[in-house]
Amino acid sequence: MGKFEVYKNKSEEYRFRLKAGNGQNILASEGYKTKAALDNGMESVRKNSQEEKRYTKGVSTSGKPYFNLTATNGQVIGKSEMYESESARDNGIQSVMKNAPDAEVVDS
Repeated sequence: MGKFEVYKNKSEEYRFRLKAGNGQNILASEGYKTKAALDNGMESVRKNSQEEKRYTKGVSTSGKPYFNLTATNGQVIGKSEMYESESARDNGIQSVMKNAPDAEVVDS
């Protein structure tokens, strides 16, 4: 089962990482100034993760595939890691779709 790992960065902003059941990071958030905004971000990931059209696939300047998850307003709510192949990236998207809806929230 997946989990949202919540933490504060050096700028004291709240962030989360969505981790798969095996502990691998599959999605990272932007920084949020309040815990309420963070909670809204996680809820948005839960909801939007189930719609394939919310995923934007890309390739970095170094040639590595990645994806972003967007909200209905087009704002990026989560970013993936860089993958070695397009098929690995697509597996990452499937993992977010599988893990996000029921992921527990854990403070690190």
